[in-house]
Amino acid sequence: MDDRRKAPRKSLMAYTQVFDLYGGQLLGYLGDLNLLGAMVIGEKPIMPDTNITLAIELPELEGVKATRMVLPSRVAWSEQDLSPNYFNVGFEFLDVKPDQSDIIQAIMQKYEFQRNMPPYQIKPPATKN
Repeated sequence: MDDRRKAPRKSLMAYTQVFDLYGGQLLGYLGDLNLLGAMVIGEKPIMPDTNITLAIELPELEGVKATRMVLPSRVAWSEQDLSPNYFNVGFEFLDVKPDQSDIIQAIMQKYEFQRNMPPYQIKPPATKN
């Protein structure tokens, strides 16, 4: 897929369920997220340009009492995952309220998958005798 998004997404370490609010079905789990959209990893592809109101079950967040966030969205793309049993579906959020923006930022901050290397001490190579 062409990477044309306007803001980098944060890969997450929380298994956050994402539902079709009006269809009532589980679409999958949140794979990455930013203020403009998200990728959901699920078992079925979804046709691009489909409008779906997402119901995202919220992980535990300090200072946030809400347990679900509802966002009208549009499917921007859908493709098979590296694992052939799953599909990655990219959603564009159509209307993010200020309080939802705060929740999204809190999720990204708390649950972002950190790619930093641990501070290992560098050892000199062993010398041959």
